Amino acid sequence: MKRKNILALLLILVMMSAVLTGCGASTKSEAYANGAMEAPAAMDMAMQEEAMESEVLYSSSAAGNAAPENAVDQKLITTVNINAETEDLDPFMEQIGSKITALGGYIEYQDVYNGSAYASYRYRSASMTIRIPAENLDGFVEQVKDFSNVVSYNESQENVTLTYVATESRVKALETQEKRLLELLEKAENMTELLEIEARLSEVRYELESVASRLRVLSNQVDYATVHLDIDQVKVYTEVEEQTVWQRIGSGFSKNLKNLGDELVNLFVWIVTYSPQLLIFAAIVVLVILLIKRSSRKRRVKKAPMPPFDTSFETPAPEKEEK
Repeated sequence: MKRKNILALLLILVMMSAVLTGCGASTKSEAYANGAMEAPAAMDMAMQEEAMESEVLYSSSAAGNAAPENAVDQKLITTVNINAETEDLDPFMEQIGSKITALGGYIEYQDVYNGSAYASYRYRSASMTIRIPAENLDGFVEQVKDFSNVVSYNESQENVTLTYVATESRVKALETQEKRLLELLEKAENMTELLEIEARLSEVRYELESVASRLRVLSNQVDYATVHLDIDQVKVYTEVEEQTVWQRIGSGFSKNLKNLGDELVNLFVWIVTYSPQLLIFAAIVVLVILLIKRSSRKRRVKKAPMPPFDTSFETPAPEKEEK
């Protein structure tokens, strides 16, 4: 009989424990639903940050695995260096400027050197940094070759696919985090939570602006190729094709002969141009020479030795008068 009472008592205790546990769980669920028991805001934000970091790492890993397989989605920064020559700089600058505008590009930097006015031949040149849409780069290079004599050409590409995708994923993660923080800000019930969320929101927005700025720079570098163009005004184009020995001899002789003629012409122009100064200078030189000669003649006269005195000559004695 006692055993039956003990078993009944234990059964009652188990049932009461189950009922209390269910009530506690129900009460706790209702409390969370009603907002009576909320997780700390700091813990919630930490979990969000961890989730965001996981998302960025996953996106970067996925981009690293997918980028080599799909060349279309690769992000390439293209840089071109061109050295060219033209016989007349001004028309070339007008033509190239019009072509840049027509292709949707723009001039980022330009420097024109007009030479020295004191030189016998005015050497002129220009340096330009041009941004051209990547899809129009080949057409622009062909136009430069048509307008000038291209002496050297170099093109390089930098693959920034991984950096671009990682930066883009980070921007999306920060935007999601900003949205969630704004939602938490609306549900904040006291000043402490409000201040904590606003502080974190400011940090997220600052980082978002910085990362978004890097993404915009990368996008511009990928979308627009950079062309560094150096152009020289010359009288004779530089030969860029391989020549035979006799062609090199003939070309060198003709070039030297032409240079000699140019130098003689430049000398004649210089003499005629500065003839007034040259005449004055020549007159001064002649005057100085005459003064020097005159002074030398006077010094020679002063230094000439005196003739010796003739002692053999005697004065005759006076004759005596006759008485």
